Amino acid sequence: MTLALPPDSETSAASAEPEGATRFEVAEFFAGIGLARLGLERAEVGFEVTWANDLDPQKQDMYARHFPDTKDHYVLRDVREIAGDMASGTAPGRVQLAWASFPCTDLSLAGGRSGLAGEHSSTFWDFTAVVEAMRDRDGAVPPVVAIENVNGFATSHKGADLKAAVERLNQLGYWADVVTLDARRFVPQSRPRLFVIASTLETPPSDESRNTQLRPSWLDAVLDDESLRTHRTFLPEPPGMRTEGWTALVDPDNDPQVEWWDAGRVAKFSAQLSEINLGRVELLSREPEASYRTAYRRTRNGVPAWEIRADDVAGCLRTARGGSSKQAVVRMQKGEPMAVRWMTAREYAKLMGAPGYRLPPNRNQSIMGFGDAVSVDAVKWLAKHYLQPLLAGTLAGRQLPDPRPAEER
Repeated sequence: MTLALPPDSETSAASAEPEGATRFEVAEFFAGIGLARLGLERAEVGFEVTWANDLDPQKQDMYARHFPDTKDHYVLRDVREIAGDMASGTAPGRVQLAWASFPCTDLSLAGGRSGLAGEHSSTFWDFTAVVEAMRDRDGAVPPVVAIENVNGFATSHKGADLKAAVERLNQLGYWADVVTLDARRFVPQSRPRLFVIASTLETPPSDESRNTQLRPSWLDAVLDDESLRTHRTFLPEPPGMRTEGWTALVDPDNDPQVEWWDAGRVAKFSAQLSEINLGRVELLSREPEASYRTAYRRTRNGVPAWEIRADDVAGCLRTARGGSSKQAVVRMQKGEPMAVRWMTAREYAKLMGAPGYRLPPNRNQSIMGFGDAVSVDAVKWLAKHYLQPLLAGTLAGRQLPDPRPAEER
């Protein structure tokens, strides 16, 4: 089946795939607004989401605005209810990839750190219950599972939560690999995330170099645990970390969606800047060209304070639950007073790799959806370099240099 995507969507990929290419059907758990789908499609390697699920009607509304086929496969339902009802039309069919960006609330530093026992992050177990139910129904689990969450997943309960997750996947017949990939390698947003890639397929060539770009030493505890079935798959080096690019994405100062704060609010903002942050403002205010930086409000020793990033990269986008979760934009230029505003929904979309996403009128709805989502470009990279080659059996190991003279090759 070829998806009918918005004609003006730069993230559509189905029409660009060569005719007759192998297609891999995908079940998108915790789908949210569909950024995992965008990344899989943008890779142009044959992935097709045939089932998606979430329990948030506002996220489903955003998904439906962007994807006209939503009513055909998006199931608005608690994942806890799906495993016990596999015979219904609301359950996923047989797929080659199950993607799950389960809630990070109990795993992140900003949350309660309850881990996989927490109210929200415990839905990992419900997701695996659905996978097990798919095995009971179909005789086999999906050959590949991709799980995405915050890096805190690896350190939650001193690593016990990630080990428990891998052990559960092992019980279902999967070996598991774990990599970390930062959206900052693709867009000017610092957004490190953990990806667990699990498969029942034959293990591909190993990474004997123990690539620390994708698997830093703090992942060794799980990857080297002999009680678990893990594997370090050889992958190419990801792009380097970006140090600039946010200014190039900023919406025009006179855009109707840009709402600058009044002088009183800017003065309050300035009063909550430390000496270091005031120094950054002073330095950038000497420049003839406008500089834009992002800022978060934090509480230090019980006192609210604003912190402005020193580089031309945005901080990690979060959901808009309270003022400290919102990201502000600060404008500085020689001869002009400092200006401050909230980041727009369109800027959120651009920082998540989805500049053409069809936004709802409600700004908070948009930034809630994007703040909870996965980077489109990170998914695209994994789809192109790991997921599709794994399914197709085309993953290759490190290529050694040809020792022959060039004229003899």
